[in-house]
Amino acid sequence: MTSKFPQAIFFDFDGVLVDSNQIKVTAFYELFRDFDTDVADKLVHYHKQHGGISRVVKIQYAFEKILGIHLPQEKLNTMAKAYSELVIEKVIHANWIPGAEQTLQNIQGKLPVFVISGTPQDELRLVITRRKIGHYFNEILGSPIMKPEHIANLCKQYTLQPEQCVFVGDAFTDYDAARGCDMPFIGIQGDFTFAEGVTVLPDCKGLLQAIRDLGNCKG
Repeated sequence: MTSKFPQAIFFDFDGVLVDSNQIKVTAFYELFRDFDTDVADKLVHYHKQHGGISRVVKIQYAFEKILGIHLPQEKLNTMAKAYSELVIEKVIHANWIPGAEQTLQNIQGKLPVFVISGTPQDELRLVITRRKIGHYFNEILGSPIMKPEHIANLCKQYTLQPEQCVFVGDAFTDYDAARGCDMPFIGIQGDFTFAEGVTVLPDCKGLLQAIRDLGNCKG
């Protein structure tokens, strides 16, 4: 990044803007309540290590890698729909991550702001619409398209240089997506130990200052 404020900011959603991570963990336990607790424990561990990817991938992993059972596409779709029904209303009403709403208010209209999530895109847009916060974002994008592809597409569409932008996330998949596109990264909350030198904040209260510090710039 140069000494100017970034060209754009890319946000993950769950755990970064909205305090919904535990909602989704609880939903996996509920979804797999008919199996041994050990299955759900292993799935939740996988989920936490792979935050930001589609729940379809995680459900498929649980059956094929943990249980050793092939899951037909129809059953996979049914499970994914059931998971959505467990989480959607709770995420709509979940609290903001401290400082997130204020951050969005402060940057609104000043630069492009994007949400890129592993949540299915239609569901993500519904949540954001129901929360009445869509006006903060230029684009709201989710799965099944992966985050690196979304980043590349947005940079092309908005004529952005990745190294002049910032990705704000809370998971290794966010970090890997940013670094794979040569985009600076800031971590929010503390479930992961990111690489040495990565700025990690407990919440969004100091995010704008951290972005300024990252670029050694004035806001």
